[in-house]
Amino acid sequence: MTHPHPAPALTVVGLLSGTSYDAVDAAVCDLRLAGDELLLHPRGLHSAAFPDELRRAVAACLPPAQTTVAEVCRLDTELGRFFGRVAAEAVDAAAGGRADLVVSHGQTVYHWVEGRRPRGTLQLGNPAWIAEASGLPVVSDVRVRDIARGGQGAPLASTLDALLLLADEPGGAGGAGGAPRRGALNLGGIANITVRGRSGEVVAYDLGPANALIDAAVADGTDGAETMDTDGARARRGTVDRELLRRLLDEPYYALAAPKSTGKELFHGGYLRERVAAHAAATGRRPGLDDLVATVTELTARLAAAACREHGVGELVVSGGGVRNPALTARLAELCAPARVSRIEDHGLSSQGKEGYLFALLGFLTVCGLPASVPSATGAHEPALLGSITPGARPLRLPEPAAKAPVRLRVV
Repeated sequence: MTHPHPAPALTVVGLLSGTSYDAVDAAVCDLRLAGDELLLHPRGLHSAAFPDELRRAVAACLPPAQTTVAEVCRLDTELGRFFGRVAAEAVDAAAGGRADLVVSHGQTVYHWVEGRRPRGTLQLGNPAWIAEASGLPVVSDVRVRDIARGGQGAPLASTLDALLLLADEPGGAGGAGGAPRRGALNLGGIANITVRGRSGEVVAYDLGPANALIDAAVADGTDGAETMDTDGARARRGTVDRELLRRLLDEPYYALAAPKSTGKELFHGGYLRERVAAHAAATGRRPGLDDLVATVTELTARLAAAACREHGVGELVVSGGGVRNPALTARLAELCAPARVSRIEDHGLSSQGKEGYLFALLGFLTVCGLPASVPSATGAHEPALLGSITPGARPLRLPEPAAKAPVRLRVV
């Protein structure tokens, strides 16, 4: 008589360095399959600020800057060493020195999309350094397989959003009715949203800039002395330039149909400078720094509110670094009304840690032999096992492949 293999229970470290490249977050959690549910027990979040020299090296590599293969090689190594140190610190701080797996998103330096057609993506931070520092196997390079199957490779947040926030909506696992249609909004450098479409399918896409243009305006306007609009202070002091906002909203990317993805390849400091210069040439007016910050903050809020109206969202669950900007969140609440704006904390995860837990989830599914992408969200022709696996200090032992994929995620 044969007995089924027990469902794997793993302690996983999810590493994320976002498009703002100011810090790396290491979210530590226990993950276990239980029937059709995936149980996630958060153990804690360990964050480490980028060293100044490394942050400058990332900035020098990002579009529209020019770089060399030598600089890319050095950056790949230095990021890998940094991520490895943070992973090892997180295991000690939040997992009592014992963990099973690290999942690293890496640092995106280029996301290659032509119109709506994805071509490739590049994340740096070589996983061998992470495996060497932590002694653990590492899942990395999680986006490319989805692109190889015709998808955007983004937003991968749709996997967690669908299991945690949308599973009990019509078309989801629970099929419940009557509750407001829910949407999930992440405010990182880029804003992305996940909702259920009218036919019940999961729809997700990048809306456009969130912190990317706010940070760029502040950095340019202060000659680098400031890198963000701390507490939304500049946006609250400033006045929205309506004509400049109209010009910004004319960006062709916003008119593209989903699925679609974007990044700082488009929405960077040079992009904003060009549009401000065109606005000044046409009107004879150049906004002051606080007015410019207020304007690009309004841009992000307008994009999110328009998506809420388009998809009939009644509750918008917000996460990401943008939740620390009260000027942005207040404007979101005003423009999205009557939809209620809440935070991911209401569902058991921290706003800062959500994406780290997302990548822990994706890597867990990968080592359990389960596809981790949502084709209706990314545009791929079929689901995919995501990522590559680098062995740790010991021989690589993967769990027995899971019999079925979970339909719901529960935070315990």
